[in-house]
Amino acid sequence: MRFKLIIAFVDNSKTDAVMQAARESGATGATVITSARGEGLTKKTTFFGLALEGQRDVLMFLVEEHRSRAILENIANVGEFDEQPGTGIAIQLDVEDALGVAHQINELKTDLEDKL
Repeated sequence: MRFKLIIAFVDNSKTDAVMQAARESGATGATVITSARGEGLTKKTTFFGLALEGQRDVLMFLVEEHRSRAILENIANVGEFDEQPGTGIAIQLDVEDALGVAHQINELKTDLEDKL
């Protein structure tokens, strides 16, 4: 079974909605890193040297490759990544190998065999 790693950098106000969208699209879980900081094309204004930008969360989803594109598109839509600048981005990477997912593989195989 082949996997993809989806990494989403999300405004923390949208984390719960993005997580829900990923689960509805077939993600079986995620790792969340809170309180990340990001910077886009233009630097945000500051107030006495303190940045006024909101906190970001980093969401990492290890997903089966046949589900990855649908998950990626769904979280981008829910997170409004293309509609509103600064709300977040998502990327997808190939995973060469993964350990610790054996308990999920049997469940994924059964589900995917029914759909493919």
